[in-house]
Amino acid sequence: MGIEVETDAAPEGAASTDMHGGFARIVDRSLEGVTVGLMLVAVAVACLQVVLRYIFNSGLPWPEELATWVFGWAVFLGMAVATARDSHISIDVVTRALPARPRAYLLLFNRSVMAAASIMLVIHGWDYANRVISASPALQWSMQYYFVVLPVGAAFNLFFLAWPSTSRTWLQGLGVLIGGVLIYAAIRYGASSVYGQSGSAIVLVAAGIVSIVIGVPVAFALIFGAFAAFAAFNPLLLVTISQNMGASMNSFTLLAIPFFILAAAVMNAGGITPRLVDLAMQLVGHLRGGLGQANVVTNTMLAGVSGSSTADASTIAKLLVPEMAERGYSRPFGAALTASAATLANLIPPSLGLIIYAALASVSVGALFVATIVPGLMVAGALMLVVYVLSRLRGYGGDLPKASLRERMSSLGLAIPALILPVIIVGGVRFGVFTATEAGAIAFIYAFLCGALLYRKLTAANFIAAIRESALDTVVIAIIIAAAAPFAWVLAFEQVPQKIALGLAELVSQPIVLILAINLFLIIVGLFMEMIASLVILVPILVPLVIAGGMDPIQFGVVIVMNLVIGALTPPLGVLVFTTARVGGANQTETFKAILPFVAALVTVLMLVTFVPAFTMLPVAWLGP
Repeated sequence: MGIEVETDAAPEGAASTDMHGGFARIVDRSLEGVTVGLMLVAVAVACLQVVLRYIFNSGLPWPEELATWVFGWAVFLGMAVATARDSHISIDVVTRALPARPRAYLLLFNRSVMAAASIMLVIHGWDYANRVISASPALQWSMQYYFVVLPVGAAFNLFFLAWPSTSRTWLQGLGVLIGGVLIYAAIRYGASSVYGQSGSAIVLVAAGIVSIVIGVPVAFALIFGAFAAFAAFNPLLLVTISQNMGASMNSFTLLAIPFFILAAAVMNAGGITPRLVDLAMQLVGHLRGGLGQANVVTNTMLAGVSGSSTADASTIAKLLVPEMAERGYSRPFGAALTASAATLANLIPPSLGLIIYAALASVSVGALFVATIVPGLMVAGALMLVVYVLSRLRGYGGDLPKASLRERMSSLGLAIPALILPVIIVGGVRFGVFTATEAGAIAFIYAFLCGALLYRKLTAANFIAAIRESALDTVVIAIIIAAAAPFAWVLAFEQVPQKIALGLAELVSQPIVLILAINLFLIIVGLFMEMIASLVILVPILVPLVIAGGMDPIQFGVVIVMNLVIGALTPPLGVLVFTTARVGGANQTETFKAILPFVAALVTVLMLVTFVPAFTMLPVAWLGP
């Protein structure tokens, strides 16, 4: 059981094993090449704007607009690449629990739902693109050329859903296509007579949530839910699904996501992670539970580079869990600790979760970055305390010699270029030197220079591999954000947030009870839903409530992200635990047992951050507006 978050780009030659026939392989590689190229164009354009502003003291009106255009095209074309490689984020708890034959039927049905969503995007996305008459403000390009990528990407999606592979025959591919047509037709022409307009909100949530639970990729489940909800209304409303999806990607703030993912991938390929591990070992390796302490310290430092908990969990588990096992630590303990410490990637800037929250809640990314520094360090301190106590009780560690000052300074010198990057990011964004998105582009360039010129571990081969991997990572995250836009629009259309707020009106007058209830709700949501999907669905609903209850939206951003990353440690999903247990060779059940003390420590810090605003808001006040 687990959750599939297979966002690694397929390695060289993988397409030949995943897809049948040379034509599909050519289409797949061509789309991937276009996606990667567009991502790099976006980076180059963002960097150009920074250079023009600070070196030539003049900016241009079109770079931000061009960057968002190429990003939108990259995401919706990359959607098909992710489909071809079965890389979309999906929950596979139900499918793994089923016997072989029922599992095969369910997977066929899930792919048919994906096909139905794609058919809807082709038909109504093309309709919307033909209706668009506006032009972009700076470039004066017709917006038709921007929105047409949705039906184009969906058409490629259908191609890969129907095309045979090593695990799927022509007959099965045809079955998926026919199933998609039947599902689309049944909903499109039967919705008004079956459930009508009055049930749209219920249908939206039921169709979306049920689809996610049975294993339909999260992005397509959200699209399908919006389609089912709108189908009972005037057909013209169906074009708003494509409109909202396309418009959601037309955001310069969201470009920070691919930029930081690219930067982290290049830093790792350039040899930064081993240097951070070495520095952590030199600093705390001699303490009781030294390897465990080094695990936390490494994750803390790596969090300032990565921003991705899953990536950090996999990387550190590969490096440290086997080493911990050799020195007497139990593998479940090592895997549980690594999973817990990997949450720091979303609690220390640059955090992808915080960037997404900032875009959804319309708050300052720079203020969020500053607000989360103290809570992030509190989490690191709490985890180190748990490691110390458990190591004393179980006799772990204490067998490594204490490093000399010279050894520590040498390791620090090698790691300083990487440690400077978070300071550049947080300081630059907070003091207005550049936006969060431009900071991501600068981080990418900085990572490239460090890996190629300083550490000299970045080769053409691993650079290309890192770019391919990070491009696909970006696509599977961004497509969920795009798919959640029409989902959230339907909720707003049906006034669901207002109805929830009305139902909780009494709690709003009791802020402590309200915040406790929201925390409990978020922890429960985290048990069953992936963080990004949860953010895009819940932020528009919850932010007005917490503001009415007296909590600052900056503080709530830290609270909601902390809640949802704790959910990544708990069953039935527990994506970080499954990742570290698999990579570290630990028993999953024993790892879930070993995670309990660390989860308790995280919940304790969460309560402190929730009810003591000073931990988040004082640093923001000290560093100015």
